[in-house]
Amino acid sequence: MRVKVQNEEVFFAEDSLVQVERGDVEFLKQKAKTNARQRVRLCAHRSVDESVHEMLIVHTRDTYVRPHKHLNKTESFHLIEGSADVVVFDDVGNIMDIVQMGDYTSGKQFYYRMSEPFYHTVIITSEQLVFHESSSGPFVRSDTVFPSWAPDGSDPIAQEEFMGRLSRAVQRFLLQR
Repeated sequence: MRVKVQNEEVFFAEDSLVQVERGDVEFLKQKAKTNARQRVRLCAHRSVDESVHEMLIVHTRDTYVRPHKHLNKTESFHLIEGSADVVVFDDVGNIMDIVQMGDYTSGKQFYYRMSEPFYHTVIITSEQLVFHESSSGPFVRSDTVFPSWAPDGSDPIAQEEFMGRLSRAVQRFLLQR
């Protein structure tokens, strides 16, 4: 597969017929382990201007996915390898739902589609998480909104404290379910 490197986290496939094999996933997993934010994505679409964006994404357990929502977009998430809790929030940061995810063989949810602009994040519960994400394009940075109640990721201590509080809140939420 031919790829164009945008940066250490983002690769764009250049082939007209994008095909991904185990070796490609292993390459992405290694790249995720070696970059600062512990994540990498292979974009199957050729540019941010396309109307459909499909990405194969790898995050490590320590990846911080800042809570966010997407305006004017739908998003689908198909988990391939690993496990995670997708946390969905209301506008003020209260947990509305948690999607406990695992691969198809796990018996957990392995797919979701979000068609409303809900704040959401991912708590990765395996060493690495491999998933296929699709969203409507084009990519417009201002269409991704971040809440004031979650750290921006620039302060590791604030991020760690937030994730600790969130993990405890997720456990309480799941026990009350």
